[in-house]
Amino acid sequence: MEKIIDEKKQGESLIMNKKEGNQRKLFIESYGCQMNFSDSEIVASILQNEGFNTTQNLEDADLVLVNTCSIRDKAEQTVRKRLEKYNAVKKINPSMKVGVLGCMAERLKSKFLEEEKIVDLVVGPDAYKDLPNLIAEVDEGRDAVNVILSKEETYGDIAPVRLNSNGVTAFVSITRGCDNMCTFCVVPFTRGRERSRNPQSIIEEINDLWSKGFKEVTLLGQNVDSYLWYGGGLKKDFEKASEMQKATSVNFANLLDLCAKAQPKMRFRFSTSNPQDMTMDVIEAMARHKNICKYIHLPVQSGSNRILKEMNRQHTREEYFEMIDNIKRIIPDCAISQDMIAGFPTETEEDHQDTLSLMEYVKYDFGFMFAYSERPGTMAGRKMEDDIPEDVKKRRLNEIIQLQQKHGLERTQAHVGKVEEVLIEKSSKRSDAHWAGRNSQNTMVVFPKENYKVGEFVNVKITDCTSATLMGEAVGYSDNN
Repeated sequence: MEKIIDEKKQGESLIMNKKEGNQRKLFIESYGCQMNFSDSEIVASILQNEGFNTTQNLEDADLVLVNTCSIRDKAEQTVRKRLEKYNAVKKINPSMKVGVLGCMAERLKSKFLEEEKIVDLVVGPDAYKDLPNLIAEVDEGRDAVNVILSKEETYGDIAPVRLNSNGVTAFVSITRGCDNMCTFCVVPFTRGRERSRNPQSIIEEINDLWSKGFKEVTLLGQNVDSYLWYGGGLKKDFEKASEMQKATSVNFANLLDLCAKAQPKMRFRFSTSNPQDMTMDVIEAMARHKNICKYIHLPVQSGSNRILKEMNRQHTREEYFEMIDNIKRIIPDCAISQDMIAGFPTETEEDHQDTLSLMEYVKYDFGFMFAYSERPGTMAGRKMEDDIPEDVKKRRLNEIIQLQQKHGLERTQAHVGKVEEVLIEKSSKRSDAHWAGRNSQNTMVVFPKENYKVGEFVNVKITDCTSATLMGEAVGYSDNN
């Protein structure tokens, strides 16, 4: 199924972007979360001003960068396999330089240069502005490393180069880092403490996207709900702010209002949320604005209170149910998706059954489900034995996936017979005679092309479905065009 996957990882080369006069060629790939893809656009922008245009052909590249993920071991192994491919190309083109960016670079630091002899450059997520200096070092024959985490960097002053773009949807990052310290997660160690971006720069970027024809923006962060701008600085230091700073601060609900009003015909999504920070004012802001999509990704990770405590999740099963009830009461047609971990250390069959019963209560539209993968440096990696046998993890994961497929079909079937607004994004993968686009609930909708075009909002009558996709017939343009 399109949205029921066991590895939230993706790798793509980016489309060619040219700046007149640039002579060097950059090939960049991104793996992992949406934030990595957004970061790659920032990197491409920085390097475009340093004489690099992007290329889709690895063999033509002067510089190859891979933006990495460390959330699971499988993601890291994928990167190492890609480095083997780069090495084969480098034997043909010895002048080609190879760099590793992102969370894996931050986690391994200079150790990467020892483990992977092909690597010339290692750069963490907060050090991309130093790339021109680091590349100059590499050009002079020296390895270069900068993995220093920042307390201020948000890249709010960088206009991203839109890569691999359909010209319709775009990412806009609003926060960086995370303060939550879940015991299974490397993000606080690889991306640092949480800080938010100036809302004015966010609105300026959104306005610029609209002027270029983009119709939908996804606001990004490791934890978007905890967005808080009070003039700069770490979120944890907000209590030390002046009374004036506190009085004029902007939280996530305020930011949603600002975005929705700035461009009333643009659609807005956001990801990722954390249950402990999803407040009622965010839900109410979503309900107020037609152009804020009725979809929330609300990772729960487990249905067991005991396991949630072991994970250092700051919510209980009962509090999560209360949040779900509030969402469904205030936004009855809201879609909800999940992240779920099977086989966390000490998880019993009773704990697993608690997860399944939570899923039965919520009936998620779709989800991202994984077997637990021990990550070096995390609290779980340091303090907990990975004591669940792999066959048990696999069986529990399969039961979670099967239940999600059942619920996904129930949720998509509820759309059949309705007329829903769809933003056309691309041709369908299965048929060039059909368009594909998403409805407000983030479900992909496929329908005959007729005379409609990419970037148009179309009303589609839903006639059929799978557990992940809706099929229908266009019945006219939406009033949102």
